[in-house]
Amino acid sequence: MRDLPQPPGDPDHRSADRYLLWMARKEWRALLWAGVLAGGYTTGTVLLSAVIGAALDSGLDTRSVLSWAGVLSAVTVVAVVFIPLAHRAECFTWYASAYRTVQVVCSRAADLGPTLTRRLPSGEVIAVGTEDIERIGDFWERFAMILASLVSMAVVAALMLTSHVVFGLIVLAAVPVIMLGIAPVLRPLARHQEHQRTRKAELTTRACDLVAGLRVLRGVGGERTVGERYRDESQRVRAAGVRVGWLDAALQALRELYPGLLLVGIVWYGARLALDGELTVGQLVAFYGFTTNLAVSVRHLMTGVSLYISARVAAGRVSRVLALAHDHPDPETPAEPPTGPCGLYDPASGVRVPAGLLTGVVCADPADATGISARLGRYAEGGHLVEEATGRSVPLSDLPLRAVRERVLVAANDAHLFSGPLREELSPDGGLSEERLAAVVRVAAAEDVVRRSPSGWDALLTERGREYSGGQQQRLRLARALAHDPDVLVLVEPASAVDAHSEAAIAARLADERSGRTTVLVTTSPLLLDRTDHVRFVRGGRVAAEGAHHDLLVAEPGYAATVLRTTVLEEQP
Repeated sequence: MRDLPQPPGDPDHRSADRYLLWMARKEWRALLWAGVLAGGYTTGTVLLSAVIGAALDSGLDTRSVLSWAGVLSAVTVVAVVFIPLAHRAECFTWYASAYRTVQVVCSRAADLGPTLTRRLPSGEVIAVGTEDIERIGDFWERFAMILASLVSMAVVAALMLTSHVVFGLIVLAAVPVIMLGIAPVLRPLARHQEHQRTRKAELTTRACDLVAGLRVLRGVGGERTVGERYRDESQRVRAAGVRVGWLDAALQALRELYPGLLLVGIVWYGARLALDGELTVGQLVAFYGFTTNLAVSVRHLMTGVSLYISARVAAGRVSRVLALAHDHPDPETPAEPPTGPCGLYDPASGVRVPAGLLTGVVCADPADATGISARLGRYAEGGHLVEEATGRSVPLSDLPLRAVRERVLVAANDAHLFSGPLREELSPDGGLSEERLAAVVRVAAAEDVVRRSPSGWDALLTERGREYSGGQQQRLRLARALAHDPDVLVLVEPASAVDAHSEAAIAARLADERSGRTTVLVTTSPLLLDRTDHVRFVRGGRVAAEGAHHDLLVAEPGYAATVLRTTVLEEQP
């Protein structure tokens, strides 16, 4: 028994076929084992026909009937034993291939971060994570029966050749002809499946945008217009699905027609040979059984080809995700990372964050706050990491992205809350004790979230934490960021959605929690700014003033207007 998932490896995403071939190389043992087991079963069914034919030609008496019955029973038992083993092996190949694709796609998505949703529509990402992975798994699950069908046809041809050479040659020639007969349907089927897949992704994207903006649409009266657009788009998806359905139905018909014609032709030709005395009665009966097995094998091959077309379309989409380039790739020659305590510097705005201090950044324009936090976290070009001991400044873009993420954490309000136990959400690696979890939850003033459920730390969160209010979700995000305990923490409006009591508690506790470590508060909250060591006020994209919070309130009218305006808004009901 092997555990899943396994180490995925480095996928070959240069094309759909190369990706499928890479998967075959990674799982060749499992695929071969499944093919051997399935081939054992199909070979057993072929041998049943051969045994029956040999029994009829042997001249049946009481003793021989018992002997042949024993042989038939033994072959049947062996074939039956292969069934559960083959099915288990086929299921394993599905899970192995599907989960390997899940691993490489999720790993790449994590590496790309916001780049993924900027480069691909949300519907495309959703479709890759649901439909495409399943299509790839379906093909590799069926691959065992493709191998088994080839084995079965080889055994049938060999047995037919030993009995009648011409008959065996006809069978060997008929199968390739049948497979070529379905070729005209395959290309348009692949083209229409690709078109349908694209349309479905576009429709999913529109649905996501519609749900996300439903409140705004209601406010401006645009529900009807957007609903009509969605209806029109869904009709185009339906029409594309109908075209795929017609072609798939045609392929299904050919899967029944061609093997049926082969069956009729072989039965007719075998009967002629029997009447002419070239085949015995036993051989004729065996040939009927061989023909049935052959027809079933041909159907399996044709089904496999159809699944390959779907898997190839899906693999192309997966390869597209894997081939996406990061907006901020790692440098070819990384710089030597700073050691010891570090601060941050943003040349574009002039914001400097000394190491080991709690620094506030107030922006008159919210767009400036977004840009500064993005640059300080290497989500945009321009930020620097400054070594405290030497003053050496290293551009974040000159460091490997993973190294930056290990040292600098930007905690914004759009951070995702995942479904699962609360304990795992706050400590994904399980390395924090309950005492430490309780400490960070207290700093974030989120004790009520833990007390809300009798399960405590084992309380289950739904996707995005939808069972909690906006303020509770924000406090959970803050607790998770504090639990990570990074060297440098950038908090973007960490208390904008909480009540005044909780905001005051967070302000009172945050400075002690982050004492001695570099922390940036990008906020306009006077309660939080009152606890900072130093504040920098940004106006027009540049630092316009800096100093203590109370000093700036007196000396800088623009700063006072920005901060006090926020206070007025918070006091409104």
